[in-house]
Amino acid sequence: MENRISVISIIVEDTEISSKVNELLHDFGKYIIGRMGIPYRDRGISIICVVLDAPGDVTSSLSGKLGMLKGVTTKTIVAKSKKEKDGLT
Repeated sequence: MENRISVISIIVEDTEISSKVNELLHDFGKYIIGRMGIPYRDRGISIICVVLDAPGDVTSSLSGKLGMLKGVTTKTIVAKSKKEKDGLT
């Protein structure tokens, strides 16, 4: 299966679950090429964007596992192109 670039946007409404979110992100760490986290203290939530270079089933697995956590919402966007790491199509 070919790797695709994707972004998983995560909203954590229950900050007590943050350790489980971080554990999952650590488990999939070899596919993560970047991560940005924004604590929005006024609302008591955290927003995280994770960029992956991974096969579709890996991206779906991570997004699904995150989405099953209580107080966590995810949305995934996948790039249309299927370029290999060496830049060839």
